[in-house]
Amino acid sequence: MTRPFFKAAAVALALLLPLAPAVAAPFKLKAEPKIAMVIFGQKNDGGWSQAADEARVKMEAALDMKIPAVDGVKENATAIRPVVELFIKRGYNIIIGTAFGYSDTFKELSEKYPDVAFLNLSGTTNGPNLESVYGRTYESQYLCGMAAGAVSKTGKLGFVAANPFGVVNWTISAYELGARKMNPNATLNVVYTGIWNDPVKERAAAEALVDQGVDVLGQHVDTPATQIVAQERGIYGTGHHRDMREFAPKATICSSVWTWDKALLPEIKKIMAGTWVPAPNGALLSMAKGGTDIACCGAAVPPAAVKEILAERKAIIEGKQIYAGPLEDRDGKLRVPAGQVLSDADLWKMDWYVKGVITQK
Repeated sequence: MTRPFFKAAAVALALLLPLAPAVAAPFKLKAEPKIAMVIFGQKNDGGWSQAADEARVKMEAALDMKIPAVDGVKENATAIRPVVELFIKRGYNIIIGTAFGYSDTFKELSEKYPDVAFLNLSGTTNGPNLESVYGRTYESQYLCGMAAGAVSKTGKLGFVAANPFGVVNWTISAYELGARKMNPNATLNVVYTGIWNDPVKERAAAEALVDQGVDVLGQHVDTPATQIVAQERGIYGTGHHRDMREFAPKATICSSVWTWDKALLPEIKKIMAGTWVPAPNGALLSMAKGGTDIACCGAAVPPAAVKEILAERKAIIEGKQIYAGPLEDRDGKLRVPAGQVLSDADLWKMDWYVKGVITQK
């Protein structure tokens, strides 16, 4: 065979193969990095917003850089845009947001200001200079569910949640899976408040669950109200966002906690180095990558259970999957076949629950 044959064959093969996708160019700052943060709630709310602000303080120390923040910026464009644009006018070129509801406005701003890097905690929009970042909260909440199952005397657990979105539903089902690992008969009664941050509604939901006979309360809402109710009513609870033993030291046995500084610092350092390429579908971080972790455990959790919880934590960090098949929903429908793991796309749109979850409005 002659060399022209090989050349012709190579050309023909190239025509048959699909074109390789273009690799996005790294984002480059045009000036010295200046970071600012826009916070959804009050930075001393005891929950979501305070966790973000505490990460900001840690990042200031790690980067030896002042990072100003404005808190109480609600989830609408008329509130978000003036704050962000004032920061940009003052030379800030790395803007960190902290709300699901910032998503669309951050997308618009990122297109208007292509030389500014945008990071949004819990957002859903992405682009060449915009990345949404969230954590696999189902990992840490699974461990808190284990703690709840270990201390419950009745096997009847309660959970105060904000909205029936995928990121909340995956938390609820994982919590129940963790509880059932410790008590196969555990059930989880869920009440939705319809809002992320409303201590009055959270208290009312928690009290209603206690009145129904639950003896442990979990949560995926912003404030410590659920834990405070647990302590007032003489039962146990597991917190979310931060270590909530600060507010209910006798009741809170475990908390799912954000480690935002661990998640954000690597991204910010890439931005500073000119090597940052935002993930096209956003960053969904495992416990190993700095998403969430646990603050464990209160004195009520038996030592043997603590040992088992920490062993599961180690397994998750090493790659254990919470939503591995075979897994059925509460109606008996197979959701994850044996040998498979629930995909990220299916996690985001999760609208079902595992066996043992009882939902109420």
